[in-house]
Amino acid sequence: MGTMSEQLSSPVPRAVPRARVSRRIGGIAESATLAVDAKAKALKASGRPVIGFGAGEPDFPTPEYIVAAAAAACAIPANHRYTPAAGLPELRSAVAAKTQRDTGLVVPPDQVLITNGGKQAVFQAFATLVDPGDEVLLPTPYWTTYPEAIVLAGGVPVEVFAGEDQNYLVTVEQLEAARTPRTKALLFCSPSNPTGSVYPAETVEAIGRWAVENGVWVITDEIYEHLVYDGARAVSMPVAVPELAGTCVVLNGVAKTYAMTGWRVGWLIGPKDVVKAATNLQSHLTSNVANVSQRAALTAVSGDLAAVEEMRNAFDRRRNTMVKMLNEIPGVECPTPQGAFYAYPSVKNLLGKTLRGQTPTTSAELATLILDEAEVAVVPGEAFGPSGYLRLSYALGDEDLVTGVSRLASLLAEAR
Repeated sequence: MGTMSEQLSSPVPRAVPRARVSRRIGGIAESATLAVDAKAKALKASGRPVIGFGAGEPDFPTPEYIVAAAAAACAIPANHRYTPAAGLPELRSAVAAKTQRDTGLVVPPDQVLITNGGKQAVFQAFATLVDPGDEVLLPTPYWTTYPEAIVLAGGVPVEVFAGEDQNYLVTVEQLEAARTPRTKALLFCSPSNPTGSVYPAETVEAIGRWAVENGVWVITDEIYEHLVYDGARAVSMPVAVPELAGTCVVLNGVAKTYAMTGWRVGWLIGPKDVVKAATNLQSHLTSNVANVSQRAALTAVSGDLAAVEEMRNAFDRRRNTMVKMLNEIPGVECPTPQGAFYAYPSVKNLLGKTLRGQTPTTSAELATLILDEAEVAVVPGEAFGPSGYLRLSYALGDEDLVTGVSRLASLLAEAR
């Protein structure tokens, strides 16, 4: 060893440059649906007559009686303070009662966690259940947030694709083929975002029994439960297969049913140990959900479903109009969705064709061309899985819907 003076004079090793943003967060892609909606709004604000089919939210105002309840709650000092991280006790009780009323699932209030919107419920479900390296089966097309939430939890999303020939519905056989010793959970969403497909009761039961037999957890997103058409029914998997209840997490919220996307109230229902762990996470992450929003949600879930029925009738009318118009466009194939408020047409037959001097080979390129040339904003299939598809929301006014799809049809008719 050298002398002390020699040691002090030795060059200090240079620090290894470190990334400014962590790999975990830097790898997250922006929400494609929100990005398309933001771009459409920005173009519209600049004076261009853009019609946006990107946003996944009802175009109706929140019912007045819910808004009035929130206004009244603002004047109550208790709502100006912290409340329990798991949610207002009366709201947890009301969600439990609403769940039994609407789906038949019986749960006590202590198995309900109120979250900041359904999206936080998604993140907390995966964070609570998934360890690094665990695989999560992801029926594809999927909502754009699911794979990001899985990866953030350290998990590995395993896509199980079902195309338009299957009405975008995966089978038990496909799930079994994708299962490995590392499979921890299945993400299940019916009615589906982005496709609007609804799983028949017998398929829901078959998938639930497969999950029980193979020790696979199910995270089931029921946010669109009331938006179904043509006699379709949203079946809750733990109701169809009661044995699944101990390894199932149900996600839901007020956003779609009551036109309350901006109020940010969702919930997670599951076994007591899972709910307790997720509550511990939330206590450090966001504390409690805004109390005024919780009071509004309490009024919403405690009331009847008259408001959602009015919206559902409007969505049904728009759905039929949109699907008919889309299927009249050469090269477009659009199965009829039975739920939610999305159409998910295949445009694979248009890719590689020349249009306005361009030859798009992906649905992302086609969506950009459609926005530039027809001033219509749609979300490309790459946001939800494979290329070759577009998602269009019909949660917009009837006149804008017809105008927007007409512009789309006029443009795509030029493809050669």
